[in-house]
Parts: sequence; C-alpha cells; structure tokens
Amino acid sequence: MALSDVVQNLSKAFSDECGLGVDEKSLIENLGKWKAEERKSFWKANRNCFVQDERLFERCDEDHVKRLEKEFLRFKGAVVLRAMHPWERDARLVKRALKNGSSPGSLGVLIEIACTRSSDELLGARRAYHSLFDRSIEEDAAHHIKGPERKLLVALLSAYRYEGPKVKDDNVKSDVKELANAIKNADKKSLLQDDEVIRILSTRSRAHLKEVYDQYHKNSGKNLDEDIGADSRLQETVQCLCVPQKYFTKVLDAALKKDADKKAKKALTRVIVTRADADMKQIREEFQNQYGVSLSKKIEDAANGNYKDFLLALVGN
Repeated sequence: MALSDVVQNLSKAFSDECGLGVDEKSLIENLGKWKAEERKSFWKANRNCFVQDERLFERCDEDHVKRLEKEFLRFKGAVVLRAMHPWERDARLVKRALKNGSSPGSLGVLIEIACTRSSDELLGARRAYHSLFDRSIEEDAAHHIKGPERKLLVALLSAYRYEGPKVKDDNVKSDVKELANAIKNADKKSLLQDDEVIRILSTRSRAHLKEVYDQYHKNSGKNLDEDIGADSRLQETVQCLCVPQKYFTKVLDAALKKDADKKAKKALTRVIVTRADADMKQIREEFQNQYGVSLSKKIEDAANGNYKDFLLALVGN
C-alpha cells in the first residue's frame, strides 16, 4: 500500500468521525506495521488532532484523546498509545503511574521508562510532561513517591546519560568493587540509601553498566540483578539498564498468566506498544529461550478479537 493511502486510512480512523465506518482490520494492518515515514506523515496530516503550547510543543488534543479511547476501548488503549508520539506516550504513562503513588507496579513503570529509553527519549518525555501537565516529572516524582525509593526514582528520571560506546576499564572495576561492597554490607546499610549505588545506577552509561554487569558475574559467579534483588526496585533498575530483554520478558510472562490481575494485564499493552519499534525481535527471542514457547503463541492463548490481532501485528513488526 502506498504511503499516502496508509496515511489517509489512519487519518480517517482518527478523525472526529472516528466511529463511522472504520475498517478495523485495515487499521490493525496499517498501525501494526507502519514505519517512521508513515508515522511522521500521519502526524503532519492530522493537525486537527494536535494542539501547540506556548513552548511550541505539539501534543494530542485532550478531548480528542478521550473520544479515541472511548471508540477504541476494545483495543485496551493499544491503538491510541500506538498513534501517539513516543515522548507524549511516555509522559502520559508516567503521569498515570505517579497517580498510583508508591505501589510496586507503578514504580516499576517509572523505572522501565527511565532506564530503557535513550537520553534523548527520556528528555523528550520530560518536555512532553511539561506541555501536558504544566509540571516537571522530577517535581511530581518527588511529591508522589514516598519512602526510600524516592531518591532512586528521582535520580533515574532526571538522568541524561552518555550514549556512546567508550568505557573506561578502571571506572568499571571501581564500580564493581563499590557495588560488591554495598551488597555485602546491605544488612548494615540499605542499598536504597547508599549514595554510591544510586550514583552508579543513575549516571553511568548503559555501555558502562553492561560491562559492570559482566565483570560482576565474572568475579562472583552470580548475576548483579540477582545479588541486588533483596529490593525489587533495584533489581528492576539493574535489569532495565543491563539486560532489558530479560526484564520485558518477565513482565510479559506475568501479564499473560491466566490468573494475572488487572494491573499486570495492562503491562501487556504497554510493553508491546512501546517496544514494537525498538527491541521486539530480541524480546521474542528471549521469551522463547526463557519459557520454551513463542510470545505470539502465548498472546493467541491469552487475548481475543481485534486486540489479539493488533498485538500479534506489533509483535511481528
């Protein structure tokens, strides 16, 4: 299908008359497989869906989002999230998580966004948050998160990491030693209150932290996320930074269980939509390795109707 036809089909589906004659099979195909040029053309062609604030930041019109969410309710939010700019999508996910305060699931969402996005993507989400809610992510995180996790979460959400490949071996060795000592003495001082642990996890580049992760395993024979796992927030942080496919596979498996609760099931939409254009291939491979069954098969068994078809389209994108 030509680029113009894809954009035209999607524009019709997301117009003010979104409920009238929308071909949902075509919508699933177009949105499930769209590419970067189609996404940009769609946003450009649908200025009626967007508003521009005083910072010249373009975001979805709030009333229009509510109409779309109502119309595509049976897709469990996946269609609307897929159509949004990734920065706005993450900003809205952060806001929703912060409303739930310090619940484990909400903190997990915040860690996921802070630690699996690039520095520019996280900065973009912070810009979108300003535009949408007239507050900063850091401000709201400090206000809503209670308890010992606050220092870690605010630091992670404020980060702007070096994204290049260069790693200094001496710094890696120093950080491995620092983390090993902190873990050894965790009964005397909580890791969440250890400024050096938070400094390492919130400022070092992913390339550096991956080397730390590998060196820690080489030295101790154990994985860093397992040793640090007495606190699940720190475990999630290490996994998201060092072995993100392992983290996403774990979240998806929990969401696809028959007895999964409502919060766990919501993660299915979030993870598949946000990772469809990032590392879904690696997540599929990790899921197969971990559980001996394909992610697509698990979705087929757990989901239904057009929602199932849309997820499968994204997983296979």
